[in-house]
Amino acid sequence: MRSRLVFQILFILYCVEAGIFLAFVPWSPLWERHLLAFPLLRLRAFGLHPLLRSAISGFGLVHLIWGVHDLELLLARWRAARPAAGGGGASPPPGGEPR
Repeated sequence: MRSRLVFQILFILYCVEAGIFLAFVPWSPLWERHLLAFPLLRLRAFGLHPLLRSAISGFGLVHLIWGVHDLELLLARWRAARPAAGGGGASPPPGGEPR
C-alpha cells in the first residue's frame, strides 16, 4: 500500500513539474536561444512558430490539470480514511452530550 502512495505522489509531482515546464519554457528566451543555435533553418523556423509553442504549452496545461486532479483524488481518499483511523467510537449526536 505504501508503494502505491509513493508512486501517486511522485506522479503528481511529475505532472506539476512537467506541466509548469512545458507551459512556460516555449515562450522564454531560453527556447529561442537553443533553437537559434540549431543548424537546419526550416526546423528552426518550425520550432519558433507560435502554433508549435502553443501546442507544447497546451500539453503542459494538460499535465497541470491531470496533476491537480490526481492530487484532489489523493486528498479526498486521505480525508475519507482519516476519521476511520480515529478513536473508533461513535460520535456524539448533534447538539447533545454523548450517552
